[in-house]
Amino acid sequence: MTRLITQKLRGWIDNFLKRTYNHFLCYLPVNIGFFSSWILKLFFSGVKLDKEQTSVIRKIPKESIIVYTTKHKSYFKYLFYHTRYRQEGLPVPEIGLDYRVLIWQPVSRVFRIILAHLDYFFYNKAWPPNPYKSGYIKHELIKGRSGLLFLVEKKGFYRRFVKEKADPIRYLIEIQKSIERPIFIVPQLMFFSTNPHRSTPSIIDILFGTEERPGKIRRIVILFKKPGNIFVEISEPVNLKEFLELTENRYQSLEQQSLQLRRYLLVQINQHRRSIVGPILKSREELKENVLTNNRLQKFMYNHSKKRNIPIQKVHKEADMYLDEIAANYNIAVIRMATVVVKWVVNTMFEGVTVNNDVLNRVKNMSKKGPLILVPCHKSHIDYLILSYILYNNNMPCPHIAAGKNLSFWPLGPLFRCGGAFFIRRTFRGAVLYSKVFAEYVNKLLEEGFNIEMFIEGGRSRTGKLIMPKLGLLSILLNAYKNESCEDMIFVPIFIGYDRVLEESAYLNEIEGGQKEPESLLQVIKAGRLLKKRYGRIYIKFHEPMSLKELLSEYGSKIQDMSSKEQNVFIRNLGHRIINAIDNVSLVTPYALVASAILNCPKKSFTYDYLISEMEIYMTYLFSKNAKMADTLVLDQARAFEKALEHYTHRKFIEKIPKKDKKSQSSEVIFKVNESKRPVLEYYKNNCISFFIPAAFTALAILEKDAFQFSTSDIVSGYTFLQEFFKNEFSYDVDKTPDYFVRKNIKIFIDDAILMPHSTLPDTYNLTSAGYRKLKFFSSFLKPYFESYFVVLNFFMRYPKEFINTKDRLKKVQSMGNRMYKRKEIERKEALSKINFQNAINYFVSHGVKSSDNHDKIKLYDDTIKKYMSHLPE
Repeated sequence: MTRLITQKLRGWIDNFLKRTYNHFLCYLPVNIGFFSSWILKLFFSGVKLDKEQTSVIRKIPKESIIVYTTKHKSYFKYLFYHTRYRQEGLPVPEIGLDYRVLIWQPVSRVFRIILAHLDYFFYNKAWPPNPYKSGYIKHELIKGRSGLLFLVEKKGFYRRFVKEKADPIRYLIEIQKSIERPIFIVPQLMFFSTNPHRSTPSIIDILFGTEERPGKIRRIVILFKKPGNIFVEISEPVNLKEFLELTENRYQSLEQQSLQLRRYLLVQINQHRRSIVGPILKSREELKENVLTNNRLQKFMYNHSKKRNIPIQKVHKEADMYLDEIAANYNIAVIRMATVVVKWVVNTMFEGVTVNNDVLNRVKNMSKKGPLILVPCHKSHIDYLILSYILYNNNMPCPHIAAGKNLSFWPLGPLFRCGGAFFIRRTFRGAVLYSKVFAEYVNKLLEEGFNIEMFIEGGRSRTGKLIMPKLGLLSILLNAYKNESCEDMIFVPIFIGYDRVLEESAYLNEIEGGQKEPESLLQVIKAGRLLKKRYGRIYIKFHEPMSLKELLSEYGSKIQDMSSKEQNVFIRNLGHRIINAIDNVSLVTPYALVASAILNCPKKSFTYDYLISEMEIYMTYLFSKNAKMADTLVLDQARAFEKALEHYTHRKFIEKIPKKDKKSQSSEVIFKVNESKRPVLEYYKNNCISFFIPAAFTALAILEKDAFQFSTSDIVSGYTFLQEFFKNEFSYDVDKTPDYFVRKNIKIFIDDAILMPHSTLPDTYNLTSAGYRKLKFFSSFLKPYFESYFVVLNFFMRYPKEFINTKDRLKKVQSMGNRMYKRKEIERKEALSKINFQNAINYFVSHGVKSSDNHDKIKLYDDTIKKYMSHLPE
């Protein structure tokens, strides 16, 4: 009887244990019960997990084994991933490597685990082998379950190397070597705040844990008080099979491979975390101390003292003053407050912000490889505010911003410093020590891992188009890289555009020769009036990030091996590459396109239909180039044009003149340009001019041949001249030849029936009668620039060398331009641009035209300009 009972009990135990002792607390099943699931769902409901992040997991091949990993052991995170991934339909981490989950287990599982351990002990006088030795974890992972492991624990080294406990990393490598299916290790990061870590922890950090690893109390407080602050990021999965096949890992021992993999994963997680919160934040005083006491600067100050016979204490004092003048005072509390203000300003003054978030996410990923050098175009003071706001809202650290010293005025200067601004003088001329201190400060920022924002144009564009690159700060950055301040440097060209710019009237005043007003508190007070106006949309487009390391690799030379001349060439090419990249991601707005059509119209007055026909020519060309356009243009082109036209009419840039047709008794609206407002329209026209310059050069080169039949070779020389002649106005792609642009535009012109290929002669084309009119529309973009250069040439033609004072030269050129405009020797008021005049002066002086003494060269340029102008619309 006893034996029968024993047999039945044995059978029941075997059935209940499913004939295995492999029952462990490291396994938490997907279905843990309705009540437990409901509580955990509610508990974690406020934590953010974006689809962009989960898409990283969804892209992993289905046959793969997935093991998630975190930096530190955390049951809070384990339960979150287990709960939320089930909701999202993702592989759920059921196997917790070195985790023991008890209270959330189904009751039946808890009994089964207890019974398995007691039964095993009863028969074997020892506890069952752990899930590693028993092969349980390997079996479950191969069966298709997902796992979760952590990389760092308090006594991890002691546990693995002294006690010789199982190392999960090594265990996974052993599994991978025994199977063909790949194991993907997916790093997971949970953020409770985007605040950067400080070098000196606060009392709260000591008592309740840091923001990276909050204690239980702090974690619960954040979860219930500000659940929206908690979000999850998923880093790039590591294919363990591919990792082990890498040359540097293939022939290492199992121990070395596990150490290398752990190190690799930790570096990746730390870099990803830094891309969100930024580097450890040191105090301004600590950074100053590090800069002023570094060996390079100390050696320089010592030599500077000896060379100039200045006491070293005085040099030190001067360097300290310079650093006070330069350094930022990064303060996350001020940044948080500023985002609230910027959001309010944007919502009050603008209709919204358009951002290409897909590229921004790639920028964010690239920031793990090195500090970002953010290089936006500069059209308004809003630029640096809106860019930092966008980065902050996308869980990226606000950059340190190279700002002009003119913005350091009270009270905004101290606030800008707290927002990350460090101040730079317009020129370093004669300030040798200042230059060195500034360079060392930039070195230190990069060394610490801070992102830097710089305006490569040097200042805000007053003309609406990009200014040629200023290379001073770019050179400092390249020297910092040469000094090994960072492993890589990621350049991010950025387009920031506006339907309407705030500083419009100030720019117009400066273009026409007025003096720039210095920034001051009074200007800030006056700016309050702007809040009552609406300025359309803001457009922010990020270009694909460019790795400096990869650019140097393509260049074929290490920066350390470059001569000074070679480095200057590389920097100049990089500057133009960045400007071109900004142009390539620029956006065409309806306001820019309508302004172009109005100003390029050859008639003094025009109908709505005529303007639309002109804009359709431009739109056809833009579509052929796959140019990026504002959503309003893409969704409803006609309405976008009408709205822009209404805007310009309302602001009296153009005027309506009703005209009655006596025969039909109908009225048609005629538009007329307000001549005094042409320079303002020119600003908006220039917002999109970079798209049309290749077409304008090609069109004018064709028109200049004055023939209806021509070959490509006939046009290339003209295009080359125009590109070189206007090199101070328009940047061009240094990697492409004029022949490339000519052929590309000829193809577009053929598609639009402007040109027709010759039936028998190769590489020869005929100009159609309708095409002749269209070429005139394209070439019109160049007319104001030719007229500006013609004015400057007339100035040099008139004045001998002894009568030209460099300081007064620009004023005299402007005076001459006004006289020529009144005498109708030039037609376009927008040609009376101080900036165009200065660019023309720079061009002619660099090409040997400095006064009337250079008669032969002046005659050559005079004939050339008149020849081209004769083919431009009147």
